[in-house]
Amino acid sequence: MAAGEILPEAMTVATSTRTGEPSARMVLLRGVDERGFGFFTNYDSQKGRELAENPRAALVVYWPKLGRQVRVVGEVVKQSAKESAAYFHNRPLASQLSAWASPQSQVIPNRTVLEDSVAALSKRYEGGPVPLPENWGGYRVIPESIEFWQHRENRLHDRIRYSRQAKGWRIERLAP
Repeated sequence: MAAGEILPEAMTVATSTRTGEPSARMVLLRGVDERGFGFFTNYDSQKGRELAENPRAALVVYWPKLGRQVRVVGEVVKQSAKESAAYFHNRPLASQLSAWASPQSQVIPNRTVLEDSVAALSKRYEGGPVPLPENWGGYRVIPESIEFWQHRENRLHDRIRYSRQAKGWRIERLAP
């Protein structure tokens, strides 16, 4: 943020179907701790369906102003309902209503369908809490490898890879 990146928490999440058909999209990184890297979404979305079939993902966070990126590969697990609810209820009300209104990744006839749904939900939950949708929540990518990349002149970039081992992490320098 101090470097002026507009959305420093934006990352690419790459998933694939059971047969290996790849798919990638941008989401927001919503937490990093010793358990892994978290993000939230609609479980019925394309990424949710792919993760149900093939619970593995690759993440890329890129900060062009800093000339740095982080790559993560690992197994994906759902976060607990308690973690999902805590995050959901800290979101702005409009984002909570949008989570209910949007049949994410599904074909819709027009934008009015979404706007009308949000308006109806706004009236329905006026003055009260918006419940966590059953088909919405968090995922956590448990890293098996994490690569840190830093831009250097003349393509002599620094690449350091951490690979999870039975005890700790193996650290290796990779050629650019």
